[in-house]
Amino acid sequence: MPKVRLGEVLKIGNGRNYSTLTKAGKYPVYGSGGLMGYTDDFLYDGESVLLPRKGTLDNIQYTTGKFWTVDTIYYSKIDDGRVDPYFLFNYLKQLDLKNLNTGTGVPSMTQKSYEDIPLTIPDLSTQKSIASILRSLDHKIEINNKINTELEALARDLYNYWFVQFEFPDDNQRPYKTAGGAMVYNEELKREIPAGWTVKSLVDIESNIVTGKTPSTADSNNFGGNIPFVTIDDIRSKLFVTATTRTITAQGAGTLPKKNIPAGSIFVSCIGTAGLIGFASVESYTNQQINSIIPEYARNRYYLYFALVSYFKFSAGAKTGNTIPNMSKSDFERIRLLVPDNATLETFNNVVEPFFNQIHSYIQEAGRLTDMRDFLLPMFMNGQIELLAN
Repeated sequence: MPKVRLGEVLKIGNGRNYSTLTKAGKYPVYGSGGLMGYTDDFLYDGESVLLPRKGTLDNIQYTTGKFWTVDTIYYSKIDDGRVDPYFLFNYLKQLDLKNLNTGTGVPSMTQKSYEDIPLTIPDLSTQKSIASILRSLDHKIEINNKINTELEALARDLYNYWFVQFEFPDDNQRPYKTAGGAMVYNEELKREIPAGWTVKSLVDIESNIVTGKTPSTADSNNFGGNIPFVTIDDIRSKLFVTATTRTITAQGAGTLPKKNIPAGSIFVSCIGTAGLIGFASVESYTNQQINSIIPEYARNRYYLYFALVSYFKFSAGAKTGNTIPNMSKSDFERIRLLVPDNATLETFNNVVEPFFNQIHSYIQEAGRLTDMRDFLLPMFMNGQIELLAN
C-alpha cells in the first residue's frame, strides 16, 4: 500500500479564541475535549478531522459542515481526491499520539509533528468502501443513543408529571391533583404533598447501601480478570454499565467481602464527581468513589433513579454553580427524599420498566457494534481484510 505523510493529504488550520462571539447559535464549537457549545460564526465549512493541539491528545474528532475550533485543537482541510475523510479519521484514531507528545507540562502537539506522521493507506476506492462500513456501524450506534435519550426523556417526563406535579392517576384514573386529590402541607419540603406520602432518608427507603473498595494495587494478580470493576468513567459513559475499562480477578474479588453488586443495583458516584448515576448490568464490584443501592423492593428502582438525579441537580452546590466533590456514605444515606405510597410506586415502575429494558437492550447492541467496529478497524487499516469490488 502507498506510504505518504499526513501533511501530504491535508492542511492544518489553527483554532481561534471565540470569547468575543455570541455564545448561542447554530455552529458547533469544538475543543480538545469535544463539543463545547454553539456560536454564530464559523471557521471552516466541510469535512474535517480535528486534531488536538494540547490537552487530551487521543480525542481525535470528525465533523462536517460549518464549525468553529478553539486554540486547543487544529482543524484540517482534507485533500479528498487522495484520502477519504472518514477513513482518515478512523485511521488516525488507531495511532498512539501520546508517543508524539512535544509538551513538557500539558500534553501538546505541533503542526509539524502531525504533518510528519507516516501513513500507509490503500487506494481511494478501498478507503471509501471501508469508510462506508464504518459509517454504517457508527450510524446505528448513534441511532441507538438517540432512541435511548428519547426513551429516558419520556420516563423523566412521566416522573415529573406524577411526582413533581402530583398528577399521577387516582383511583378513577384521573390526574390526582387536578381531580381534587387530598393534599397536606409538609413542613420539611415547604410545600403541599399528596396525603399519605412521607419524607424519609434514603437508607430508610432502601437499607442495603454498599461503598465500593479497590483491591490492593500492589498485587497485579488482583486485576485483569473477567469481573467488571466499575469506576466513575464507566457510569459517565452510559446509563447501564455493560462493560468496564477495568476488571478484577477472582483473587481480587476475594479481597472484597460483601462488596459484590448484583445486576439491577443503582450506582451513585459520591467522591470526585458526585451525582453520576447508573445501573449495574451484571454483577460487579466498584471502587470507593461509588455507593451502590441494592434495591430490596423493585418498585423503588426507577423512582429512586429520577429522585436522586433531581436531588443532585437541585442541590445546594448545583444552585450556586459548584459541584459537590465529596459525599460520605453517611451523608449519602441521610439524603431526604419524598416517598409516595407503594401502589403508586408499583404502577410507575410497571409503566417505565419497559422503557429502561429497551434502553438496556440498545446499549448492549451498541456495545456489540462497537466491539465489531474496533475489531475490524485495525484489520482494515493493516490490509488483513481485503474488500471485494462491487
